[in-house]
Amino acid sequence: MSDKGGRDDALLNLRDRSVDELRSLLDELYAEEQKVSYRRRVLHGKIDILRAELVRRLKEDRAAGKGAVTGSDIERLIEILANDLRGVSRYDVAFDEEEADDG
Repeated sequence: MSDKGGRDDALLNLRDRSVDELRSLLDELYAEEQKVSYRRRVLHGKIDILRAELVRRLKEDRAAGKGAVTGSDIERLIEILANDLRGVSRYDVAFDEEEADDG
């Protein structure tokens, strides 16, 4: 009855499940939500650290008289603007690389 592996049918036929099965499924989903939430907080922390380091370096460069925008920045901007502009992420949120590596 585990929802591991991203089973899409976890919420199908709920009327056929016992109260204990429903509670078990709910507990599993709460646990998964906690894992995802923790992972998200860790990622945001890493993003904040990297962003702060980048800002620090850019300030140093500016103080030293260097330009804030480089050729690679322009290339990256062109790449971003050339991609699909509908706002769809290039990452599939349903695909978990860690699970794929385990399987």
